[in-house]
Amino acid sequence: MGNLIFFVVLYLAITIAIGLYAARKVHGAKDYLVAGRSLPLYINMATVFATWFGAETVLSVSATFSRDGLSGIPADPFGATACLIFVALFFAKAFYRMDLLTLGDFYKKRYNKTIEVVTSSIIVVSYLGWTSAQLTALGLVLWVISGGALTLTQAIIIGTVIVMFYTIWGGMWSVAFTDMFQTVVIIIGLFIVAWFVGDLAGGATKVIGTAYEQGKLNPFPTGGSKEWLMWIAAFATIALGSIPQQDVFQRVTSAKDEKTAVRGTLIGAIVYFIIAFIPMFIAFSALMIEPKLVELFKSEDAREIQRILPDIILGQTPLYIQVLFFGALLSAILSTASGALLAPTALFANNVMKPFLPHLSDHNLLKLVRVTLVVFTVAALIFAVNSKSTMYEMIQNAYKVTLAGAFAPLAFGLFWKRTTAAGAALSIFAGLGAWMGMEVLISNGLETIWPAQMVGLIFGIVAIIVGSLLTQPKHGHGHGQGHAGKGHGH
Repeated sequence: MGNLIFFVVLYLAITIAIGLYAARKVHGAKDYLVAGRSLPLYINMATVFATWFGAETVLSVSATFSRDGLSGIPADPFGATACLIFVALFFAKAFYRMDLLTLGDFYKKRYNKTIEVVTSSIIVVSYLGWTSAQLTALGLVLWVISGGALTLTQAIIIGTVIVMFYTIWGGMWSVAFTDMFQTVVIIIGLFIVAWFVGDLAGGATKVIGTAYEQGKLNPFPTGGSKEWLMWIAAFATIALGSIPQQDVFQRVTSAKDEKTAVRGTLIGAIVYFIIAFIPMFIAFSALMIEPKLVELFKSEDAREIQRILPDIILGQTPLYIQVLFFGALLSAILSTASGALLAPTALFANNVMKPFLPHLSDHNLLKLVRVTLVVFTVAALIFAVNSKSTMYEMIQNAYKVTLAGAFAPLAFGLFWKRTTAAGAALSIFAGLGAWMGMEVLISNGLETIWPAQMVGLIFGIVAIIVGSLLTQPKHGHGHGQGHAGKGHGH
């Protein structure tokens, strides 16, 4: 264990060094938030992949697959990959052409300052769950590696400080450079680990054959309309709910040009989808090697199933495999966690605070972003320490907020010229209200086949159509109704 700890500390030190080196490129808010809009294709693709490929993909989705099969994980990787493809095909060009610093700037340019502040606040709140999931995972890994020398809470705090340290100085430049390094480690590390663990389980053919025999490879739900609606809701929560997210927007707008923005997102999506199946293969192999790990599924603490991979790697593999696995795992977590800290921070400082500070200089905006990053990190840390959900559940819950409250104003604002600010406001109110109302009713015993977030999405869409049609300006487009694709310099 001592040798493994040495390699982990060395890896973390290299990551911090890369992040601090990249920080030298930061000369203003644009460099910090979107890397000066200058990332080449290979780095842009890596940031898309590495940000999406987080702790939940390695630990939580893989364990959920081992228990429930592909039908139990419609949100990730299926919904997550669909989201990136939708962004690449329908949103990337429009986002890039508008020359915006944050996603909140879109809501201001298309509607008004009120919509900007409200939607930005919704998106920031949604990040608490996602960011906390990454911090929980980072703590879990450091806790396992420490062999009990640290408590889980202490490990979460140490991991959080490391991520915050290199993100706070370099912003998107640090995220981009460390993502590139971490992508290489993830892909090489996981392939070698999969080969080794699969061999222990009797070979890839036997592992895949067993999974097929047990019905794990059927991606669709079995049952009636209720099961199908639950499956569709889980898929849509990430496929649509994560489109109005600052981290996705940040990667698109960090590209050096429009073509790179589209290609980088599309290639990142394809690479992500392929690599996401490797942890599933490793986790299922682990259950074949050590059937008693199935006992973890029975724990009252849902987080316990996430121990399947770390336990089998530490118990059954030599040091070099342990180093590769935990290197890949830490890479996945660090790359996602840094993006998960930077995105809501940028949005809150630029679109919630800045509208109330009209004379804020670029230099002071940069200071505000860094202070906000520290505050948000502390909030996410408190959330992480007190949550007992799996990472898969935490992330699903995070995207329900944006699915109900921010997706319709974004999509209709881009693609329907007749959308009005009043329609967008009504959509936010109706979508969030319907979603939260249904959550309360379901928690109080209401029996329904309709998932709460789907009700919120439907109400949001109907409200934006009706609200916009009822508030059409008499002449032209009126204030705040500019064409989304024709934005001018920020």
